[in-house]
This record gives sequence, structure tokens and C-alpha cells, in this order.
Amino acid sequence: MKKLISLLFLATASPVFASEPLVEYVAVTQTGSETYKFTVTIRHDDTGWDHYADGWRILDMDGTELGMRVLYHPHENEQPFTRSLDGVVIPAGTTQVQVQARDLPNGWNKGTTIVKLP
Repeated sequence: MKKLISLLFLATASPVFASEPLVEYVAVTQTGSETYKFTVTIRHDDTGWDHYADGWRILDMDGTELGMRVLYHPHENEQPFTRSLDGVVIPAGTTQVQVQARDLPNGWNKGTTIVKLP
């Protein structure tokens, strides 16, 4: 009977994952004829090296990646946090892009944040 109870506990015990990273704010500055700087604020319930927001990327409206900012460490004591990415080349005529966040271990968010370009 002890084995059955232990197995039942293991079967019902599952890791608790925080919600997806939330893109709270995006500032876009045009720095050249087709280059931009993106400053992105993210909120996520980072718990340490096993679960933290580890990146965000800029996508065109078709889903093609235009730039990516890797986040190399957890921010459990800095929420929300803001990081920038310079030199993102956006094709002429593009009026809006998407920002998508990622966390370890879950990967890319299902949704994106749409941002109009200046």
C-alpha cells in the first residue's frame, strides 16, 4: 500500500510554472534609413536558472525574425526589466512588427505584441 501512495503522489505532483513573459512596453526609435532600436520591458515570474525569461525577438507580420535579444540570466529581483536591441534592419515600407518573448523552459510565447513603427 505504501508503494501505491508514493506512486499516486508522484503522479499528481507536477512542477508549477509561472505565466508566460509579458511584454509590458515597447519603444521604437529609427536610427537609420532602415535600422531601428527597440527597447522592451518584460515582466515574468523568474524563479532562477531553471525558469526565467531568456529572450525576445522582433518579427515581421509574416513571422520572419528580424532581430533577437538574448537574456543571459534570471531577473528574479528586477521586475519588470527593460533591455534594448540596436541595429534591427526593417525593410522599407514596413509599418508594423511583432515582439515575442521567450522563457526557459517553455520557449516562445504563443502570442505577440504588435508595434507600429515611427
